[in-house]
Amino acid sequence: TGSLSPPEPATQEVQDITNQVKLQLEVRVNRRYDIFRAILYRTQIVAGIMYFIKVQVADTEYVHLKVLLGLPPENVCPALVSFQTGKTRDDPLDF
Repeated sequence: TGSLSPPEPATQEVQDITNQVKLQLEVRVNRRYDIFRAILYRTQIVAGIMYFIKVQVADTEYVHLKVLLGLPPENVCPALVSFQTGKTRDDPLDF
């Protein structure tokens, strides 16, 4: 396994991955999010790619997502591995 990449601004690809795990998060926290905007991300090479994504969910509220995108052909959809709620814009993106 590799080390974590430095934080980078979220790309459209990262936003697409974030959108795909939104429902998984909403079910697990029993809450709906009107805002779900990927802000920063980091990656780690594992048996696929682990994405660490900072997501804005309200004006001043953020969540950190840990999402696994497996290697082909198993990478049917991204899987929400874990998450941290109650984050701020300034919290470092670490797990």
